[in-house]
Amino acid sequence: MTVEQLEEARRTAPIAAGQNLYNLAARDHEDVVDHTAEHGIAFLPFFPVAMGGHAGLSSPVGAVAAELGITPAQAALAWLLRRSPNLVPIPGTGSAAHLAENMGR
Repeated sequence: MTVEQLEEARRTAPIAAGQNLYNLAARDHEDVVDHTAEHGIAFLPFFPVAMGGHAGLSSPVGAVAAELGITPAQAALAWLLRRSPNLVPIPGTGSAAHLAENMGR
């Protein structure tokens, strides 16, 4: 979704939330994040925890996470939560242990 598409949709009906690919490695939709925040619209980042080399222990995110004593996934989620108050990351999980990790426990 682009800002223009969002505004076109808002002329038809109220919009409560939108979703685009967005995470530490994929920031192509910064303008949409900012625009939704300005208009009180929730933004659900698709793939909130980046995959591949970006999310590894030896990545730049991994280095920051190690300094903080957290996992790279926790660092990526924390960045999203700090980025904008309207961001609502919903990371996928396949186990209770992974859910606990995402929650920082």
